[in-house]
Amino acid sequence: MASMISPLVIIGAGQAASQLVASLAQDGFAGEVCLVGDEPHLPYQRPPLSKKFLAGELALDRLYVKPAAFYEKAGSRLMLGQRAERIDRAGRAVLLADGSRLPYSTLVLATGSRPRELPLPGAFYLRNIADVDAIRARLAPGKSLVVIGGGYIGLELAAVAVKLGVGVTVLEQAPRLMARGVGPIVSQFYARLHGEEGVVIHTGAAVRGLEGKRVNYGHAQYDADIVVVGAGAVPNVELARAAGLAVEDGIVVDAQCRTGDASIYAIGDCTSQHHDLVGRRLRLESVHNALEQARIAAAAICGRKPPAIQVPWFWTDQYDVKMQMAGLSAGHDQAVVRGNPDTGRSFAVFYLREGTLIAVDAVNRAPEFMMSKQLIAERARIDPARLGDESVAMKDMRN
Repeated sequence: MASMISPLVIIGAGQAASQLVASLAQDGFAGEVCLVGDEPHLPYQRPPLSKKFLAGELALDRLYVKPAAFYEKAGSRLMLGQRAERIDRAGRAVLLADGSRLPYSTLVLATGSRPRELPLPGAFYLRNIADVDAIRARLAPGKSLVVIGGGYIGLELAAVAVKLGVGVTVLEQAPRLMARGVGPIVSQFYARLHGEEGVVIHTGAAVRGLEGKRVNYGHAQYDADIVVVGAGAVPNVELARAAGLAVEDGIVVDAQCRTGDASIYAIGDCTSQHHDLVGRRLRLESVHNALEQARIAAAAICGRKPPAIQVPWFWTDQYDVKMQMAGLSAGHDQAVVRGNPDTGRSFAVFYLREGTLIAVDAVNRAPEFMMSKQLIAERARIDPARLGDESVAMKDMRN
C-alpha cells in the first residue's frame, strides 16, 4: 500500500540538491524525496564548466555529483527535464509545467542562479552544459573571442580559450578585474597573468552594443567570431516571490535555512542569509556554501543538531594558478602581502579588520589558505609583520 504522506520535494537539481539528498539519508530521513530539475541531466558540478569541461579535459559523466543508482538507493525520485511553475502554499503543492500537481510535506528551494543578461542579441552565456557545448564548438585556433566581464567565469573562459589558440579580448567595465571578489593587489596580478598568456585586457570598457560580430565599447569597436557575457549572476527567486516568501537579493532564510513558511526551506545560490563574519545578510555564490546549507537544512528537517558553521571559501583555476580564498574581505582596513605579486605566480594577501584576520587570497599558496581558514574561524589577532614574513611558517603563526 502506498504511503499517504506527501514527499519532501526539492526544486532544483544542482550540487545543493544532491548534497541534501545525501545528508537526508545520512540523518535518517525515512520519507520519500522527489527532486525536480529543469535540465535533463543528473545533478552536476558547475565549477568545471568554465575550466576542464570547456577545455575537453573532463568527460560529461565525470561532471555528475553522484550516479543515478545513488538516488535510487537513497529512495529519491528524479523528475528531470521538468519545470516547476508555481508553489501553492495553502495546498502544499508544486504546480509543474506539464500541468500536473506535486504535493509536498516539506519543500526545499534549490533553484540556484542564472547569468545576468545584457541587451546584446547574439551573445553567449556560460551557465550549463548546453552553453558549454555551444561555446566550445566555436573555439577553434585562429578564431577571435570577446569576453564581456572580467570576473571569475570570464577569466576562466579566457584562460581556456587562449590555450586553444583563440585570440581573446576581455572587456571589463570596472576599473579592475574581479573587483567584487578580490582586492586591488590580486586584480593587478591577474591582469599581469593574463597579459603574459596573450589575453588582451581592457578595463573601464563599458560595452555599448553588439551588431553582428562587432562589439561597440567606449569609443572603440572590436570584431569577434564569438562574444560571451560573464556579467555576474541573478538568483532564481521568482517562484519564492510569487509564493509570497521574503526576498532580499535572494530568498530570505534563517540560520536553519528555513524561510518564513515553516514547511519551506531554501539552500544554495538562491538564498540570502545572515553571516556573522560580516554582521549582515548576504548571498554567497559558492559550492562550499551550497553544500553547507544543504547539510544544515537536512539536520533541521530531521530534528538533528546542525553542523558547525565553517568559514566560507572559494577558488578559481586559471592557467597554472590556483587561487583559494577564505573568509570575506569586505570591510577590511589592512591588507598584508606575503610573497611578491609583481613577479612569479605565488603569494598571499591577508585582510584584517581592527587587527583581526578576516580573509585571505592565497595564490598557489596552500599552507596560507589552510592555516588562514582556522585563524579566521578563531577570529585570531595576528601581528601583521609576522603574516608578511615568509621566514615565519604558517603553522607557527599562532605563536
